Amino acid sequence: MVLRSNVFRRALSSTTALCQRFPQTENEIVQMFQVPSLKEDLTDLPTYPKSSRNYRSIRTLDERFIRILKIFKWGPDAEKALEVLMLKVDHRLVREIMKVDVEISVKIQFFKWAGKRKNFEHDSTTYMAFIRCLEEAGLVGEMWKTIQDMVRSPCIIGSTELSEIVRVLGKAKMVNKACSIFYQIKARKCKPSSNAYNSMIMMLMQEGHYDKVHELYNEMCNEGICFPDTITYCALIVALGKLGREDSAVRLFDEMKENGLQPTTKIYTTLIGIFFKSGKFEKALSVFCEMKDKRCTPNVFTYTEMIKGLGEAGRVEEAYGLFLDMQRESCMLDVVLVNNLINVLGKAGRLDDVIKLFNDMGSLHITPNVVTYNSVIKVLFQSKSHASDAARWFEKMKESGIVPSPYTYAILIDGFCKTNRVEKALLLLEEMDEKGFPPCPAAYCSLIDALGKARRYEAAYELFLELKENCGSSSSRVYAVMIKHFGKCGRLNDAIDLFDEMKQLGCSPDVYAYNALMSGMVRVSMINEALSLLRTMHEQGCSPDINSYNIILNGLARVNGPNRAMEMFARMKNSNVKPDAVSYNTVLGALSRAGMFEEAAKLMKEMKLKGFEYDLITYSSILEAVGKIDEEQMQLVEYRRVSSIPNELFIMRFLACGALGPQALIKITYSWHLGYGRRFLRFSGPVVFGVQTAFTKVHCSSVAAVLHEL
Repeated sequence: MVLRSNVFRRALSSTTALCQRFPQTENEIVQMFQVPSLKEDLTDLPTYPKSSRNYRSIRTLDERFIRILKIFKWGPDAEKALEVLMLKVDHRLVREIMKVDVEISVKIQFFKWAGKRKNFEHDSTTYMAFIRCLEEAGLVGEMWKTIQDMVRSPCIIGSTELSEIVRVLGKAKMVNKACSIFYQIKARKCKPSSNAYNSMIMMLMQEGHYDKVHELYNEMCNEGICFPDTITYCALIVALGKLGREDSAVRLFDEMKENGLQPTTKIYTTLIGIFFKSGKFEKALSVFCEMKDKRCTPNVFTYTEMIKGLGEAGRVEEAYGLFLDMQRESCMLDVVLVNNLINVLGKAGRLDDVIKLFNDMGSLHITPNVVTYNSVIKVLFQSKSHASDAARWFEKMKESGIVPSPYTYAILIDGFCKTNRVEKALLLLEEMDEKGFPPCPAAYCSLIDALGKARRYEAAYELFLELKENCGSSSSRVYAVMIKHFGKCGRLNDAIDLFDEMKQLGCSPDVYAYNALMSGMVRVSMINEALSLLRTMHEQGCSPDINSYNIILNGLARVNGPNRAMEMFARMKNSNVKPDAVSYNTVLGALSRAGMFEEAAKLMKEMKLKGFEYDLITYSSILEAVGKIDEEQMQLVEYRRVSSIPNELFIMRFLACGALGPQALIKITYSWHLGYGRRFLRFSGPVVFGVQTAFTKVHCSSVAAVLHEL
C-alpha cells in the first residue's frame, strides 16, 4: 500500500497546476479513478429505455474524465485515466470529448492521439466534430489542414458533410479553397444534393461572385442528379438581379412556377426590386398584386421595396398610401421603412409630412436612428428651409443621445455651403476633426466647390492639400472639383498637372474629372486638345455622358462656328448619347449668331417635336442674335428708319416656319417684363418693337387666351 501511495504521489507532483485549480487530498484523487458501483449508478441514473446501452459510459465521461482533462490537460495522466475508467476509444468517445468545455489545444492533442491508435480511424462524424471546434476557436489554418486530411482519408463524406464544409470555408472567406474541395469530394466521395449546391451558391452570393452562381445552376441541371429547389431559385434570382440580367431572372421565376414550386416572399420582393430598378413600374406592381393573390404575405422588406420604388417613379401618393395601409392592417414597421418613406416625401418637397412622420415614430414604437436624422436634415436643405432649422435638428439629434456620423457632417457642410454659409461649414469640418472622425472626402468636396464658386481659389486649394495630407490621396470627385475651378480661374496648367497627378497615384479619372478638364480647355479655345481628351476618355474605358458631348459641342459652336457644331450634333443623334435641351440650345445659339435664322427655326421645330420645351436659354439665344444684328444695322443707317426691320423680318421668318407661335412670342415679352431678360436691356427697344409688330398678325382673342394660360 505504501508503494502504491508513492506512485500516485509522483504522478501528482508532476502536475504543478493541480494545487492552483482543485485543492484535493490524495484519497479524493484516487476515488476519481474508481468505477462506481452498479448500485450507485442505478440510484443516480434517471429511467431510460433498455436500448440505451451507452448511457453509463457517457455519464462516466461527464463526471470523471472531463474533470481529469481539466486538471491534467491531455497527456500521460489523462491517457492513464482512460484505462482506469475503462473508456473505449471509439467514434462516440471522440465526439463526446469534442463537446467538452476544455481548451482547444487539449482537443487538438486528443484528436491527433486518437487518430494514431491501432484499430481506430476517424470517420466523417469525428472529423466534422473537430472541424466545428476549430471553426469556433478561429483556427482557420488548422481547420483547412483537417479538411484536407479528411478528403484524403478513406472515410465516406456525405452530402450533408459536404454542405457544412462549404459553409465553414465560405464563412472563413476561403472561397477558392471551398470550390476546390467541392469538386474534389464530388469527383471521389459523393454526389452533391440540392443542399450542397445551395451552400455553394449562397457562399458565392455572399462574396459577390454572381457570375459563377448561374454556371453552378447550369451544372446542377445538366447532371440531373438533383434539381433546384426554392432556396436555389431565390439565390439565383437575387444574383441575376445584381448582374442586371432582368430577363434571365424572370425566366427563372416562371420556370420555378412551372416546376410546381411556390415563390417565397423573398423571391417576390427581389423581383419587385428588379422591375423597379429597370423602370418597369407597372410590372413591379403586377408582381405585388400576384403575390397577394397567391396569399403570399408581403413583409416589411416587401413594403420597403414598394415604397422606395414608387418614390423613384414619382408616385408619392401611392407610396404614402401603402404606408397608411400597413398601419391600418397592423403590419410590422421598422426604422428602415420609415427612413425610406422620409426620403421619398422629402424629394417630393413634402416637408410637413416628413416632420409629422418623424413625430409619429414614438407612437409606432420605432426609435429614430442616425439615418433618420440624416434624412430629415437633408430634406430641410432640399426644401430650402432656413439653415438654422437644420442646425436645430442637429442639436436635437445629439440631445437624443444619437452620435452623428461622418455622413451627418457631410450633409450639414454641403447644405451650409449651398446656402452661402461657408464659415459655418468650415467650423463643422473642424468639429469633425476634434471628434476624431476620419477626413470625409464628400465634406471636403462641398467646401472646395463652395470656395471655388466664391473665387477663393487659394483657400480651396489649401483644403485640397489638407485632404491629401490627411488621407494620403483624394477621391476622383475631389480632384474633379479642383480641376474645374483651376480651369475657371485660368490656371489650366495647374488643372492638367492635377489630372496627371491623379493618374500617377492610381486614382483613375472618372467622367467628372474628364469633363472638368475638357471644360477648362474649351474656355481657352483649346478645342482640338479637348477633342483629343474625349478620344482618350473612350480609349481608357470611361464612357462620356451628355455633359461631355455638350462641352465639346459648345467649344465647336464658339470657336469653329455652326457647321462643325452641326456635324457633331448629327453624330450625337446616331450615338447612344442623344442630344438634350442643352445640346439643342447650344446649336441654336450658334445658328442664330451666324444669322442662319431659317436653319435655327427648323431646329426649334425639331426640338419641339422631340419633346423639349423652349426655356429661357432658348429665347435668350434668339434675342441675343437679334440684338447683334440690330447693332450692326444701326452702324449703317439711321436708327428710326430701319431699326425694326431685322427684328420683324426675323420674327416673321420664325412664324412662317412654325417654330415660334404666338405663345412663344408672348413668353419672350412676358419673361422680359419679369426681369429675366435684363441681360438684354441694350436690345430692349428694337426687340420689343419687333415682337409687338409681329403681334399685329395675331388675333386679339388668341393673345388673350395665351396670356390667361401664363
